[in-house]
Amino acid sequence: MSGLVDRHISFLEALRAAGLPVSLAEDLDAIAALRALDWDRREVVRAGYAATLVKKQSQRPTFDVLFDLYFPRLVGDGAAAAARDEDDQQQVADNAEALTAFRAELLDALSEADQQALQELAAEMVARFGAMPGRGPGLSSWSAYTALQRVAPAELVDRIVSALLAEGRTDDEARREAGRRVGTFTGMVESDARRRIAEEKGPDHVANVAVRPSIDRLDFTAARRADLEQMRREIYPLARRLATRLTQEHHAKRRGPLDFRRTVRASISTGGVPMVTHHRPKRPHRTELVVLCDVSGSVANFAQFTLLLVYALRDQFEKVRAFTFIDHVHEVTEHFRPGADPADVLADLAASTAHAALWGRTNYGRAFAKFEENHPDALGPKSSLLVLGDARSNYSDLHLEVLKRLAGSAKHAWWLNPEHRRHWDTGDSAATRYGEVVPMVECRNLTQLGEFVHDIL
Repeated sequence: MSGLVDRHISFLEALRAAGLPVSLAEDLDAIAALRALDWDRREVVRAGYAATLVKKQSQRPTFDVLFDLYFPRLVGDGAAAAARDEDDQQQVADNAEALTAFRAELLDALSEADQQALQELAAEMVARFGAMPGRGPGLSSWSAYTALQRVAPAELVDRIVSALLAEGRTDDEARREAGRRVGTFTGMVESDARRRIAEEKGPDHVANVAVRPSIDRLDFTAARRADLEQMRREIYPLARRLATRLTQEHHAKRRGPLDFRRTVRASISTGGVPMVTHHRPKRPHRTELVVLCDVSGSVANFAQFTLLLVYALRDQFEKVRAFTFIDHVHEVTEHFRPGADPADVLADLAASTAHAALWGRTNYGRAFAKFEENHPDALGPKSSLLVLGDARSNYSDLHLEVLKRLAGSAKHAWWLNPEHRRHWDTGDSAATRYGEVVPMVECRNLTQLGEFVHDIL
């Protein structure tokens, strides 16, 4: 029993480390729910944990990965013994004949969507094609990447599509379904590799080094293509929550400063007791926003999603203008036309990024100088300047005096940096020098981005 309690505690600690906010009350709720469940049914246990601990759908993938680590299908000697027995019985070498036979079996299971068979094939695939022998006891490992590269299930998509077309599916339906099935199987392979490593080195080790954080805490610079789509879906709900909260706060603070003279005058009728206070009209809070974004390399993901959030909140500003740069500056305000589909906006921004990348290497100083030269009317006393980038300028002239003039001509100025603070001032980073001119804020994920936008509005 103590082992189960320890595993429960370790599981919750891993969830918290991955960015899922699990309170003590939710911990107790999970225990209460699990006491009423049948522990012989693993998926029921998973559902019980998820119902009490997962608050947003975006957190579910991270939760599932960690659940599979701490509550695997096979644990301890059972999994190891099963793997040994399988190897002893089959003694199948990794050769062309064995690979061809395995891929044929995998194709049948994928075409029939046989989940049990796919689960068994995923375990077999890692055991046969993903083993990475070490130099000593406890040093071996398992690689989902190696197994997937060897078997290449993605190459089976066309043959799965043919099987689905024979069932009467349309071409689009068949391709979407085939891609989904291959993606699900890939996840099974990755999960089994993590299970095997966790069995040898412990689930805490895998949770610390191999489990990606939830989407709202995933670094922009570490995002993969699948992550970008999920981030896009998160942007507008985040914007709606922020807008609702901001509207409530502004309404709560809509009263301006106390009008002392009117309050005293009104108190005459009540014998000098101020029963009702009077306030001066509150000055409008909205400003114009000018966004200047570095779109080079992996920083482009960060710039795109920051722009999307800002424009989703554009009603909070009087006017918004956006510019992208690598070493030349391009205005992209027109991409954010009212009613535009976010997917189309991202595609347009990606195309603009690809176009800008043709101009050369990142040069912040040159970009600031060109912005000042070509857009002298962009900033004014009602404007706020927001710079987005990692402050890595390839050792070029920083043109600090230009940035000082730009920041000085605006009402406010901020700089969001997607790099972890510990990387600032390493290599060609000029974060501290630029930060002395414009306050620089670490902004690596959607959570930090939302907090920043809330603070400045």
